Amino acid sequence: MSDVAREVVAVVVDYYADEALVGCVASLRANGVEEIVVVENGDLGSTPEAALGNVTLVRPGLNLGYGAGVNRGAAFASERTYLLVSNPDVVVHEGALANLVDFLSSHEDYALVGPRIVRPDASVYPSHRVFPNVWLAGAHALLAPWWANNPATRRYRAPHADGSVDWVSGACFLVRRSAFEAIGGFDERYFMFAEDMALCWNLAQRGWRVGASDEAVVTHVEGVSRARATRAMLIAHHRSAVRFEWQSASGPRRLLAPLASLVLGLRLVVSLATLKLSSRAS
Repeated sequence: MSDVAREVVAVVVDYYADEALVGCVASLRANGVEEIVVVENGDLGSTPEAALGNVTLVRPGLNLGYGAGVNRGAAFASERTYLLVSNPDVVVHEGALANLVDFLSSHEDYALVGPRIVRPDASVYPSHRVFPNVWLAGAHALLAPWWANNPATRRYRAPHADGSVDWVSGACFLVRRSAFEAIGGFDERYFMFAEDMALCWNLAQRGWRVGASDEAVVTHVEGVSRARATRAMLIAHHRSAVRFEWQSASGPRRLLAPLASLVLGLRLVVSLATLKLSSRAS
């Protein structure tokens, strides 16, 4: 039995991903994962159970949100060393999970490691990131809706100069089960978005480090589930950003948290207006 088969259990949260989910599960099996838990966050019966083969299917009966869905899935998983968390529209490349397992087994001070995420067109998704300071966060929030590739957003979506990272995308990562459980898993106050950043923040508060491996590669279709509820996802995104600012801000920065909330609220209004105009145009 390989290290992956012996040490890894995968949790995939599904929300109407259909064939993408089938491909995700197949790629996990191809990488040696024998235990796979799928959480059905859509309507009862929306997950294509018959096409998935031998998986543990958890049916909450409602959309719990991403982090809460992972937590429910982990509760149904056996006690293995590592937990692989994945979106349903991710395809894991050959050898990626073995690489992630090797990383954590050889870096005892790291709790979590994320792979390099690429899009279907082979472009790299910026999944390795830093915790933004107040000025970087503010500039990113203000400029990103109008200037997607502005310097603040590029810096926010990049690792530190030495290649180290503070957090990685929740689309796919491997975490030590013991560390995940020690912090209570994902903070379920985050319905969608920033739950990955909050998870890594909470791990850092316990003294753990977060890593990234460019040798482990996955493809993320991105947005398969979000496309069903664009407006709700916009609101959830901004609500989570506000929550993380209040959670992580301390000292003088906390005095600026109300201003950050105002900036994010204004950005949400602009984003919703833009979405409405684009819907009318189409």
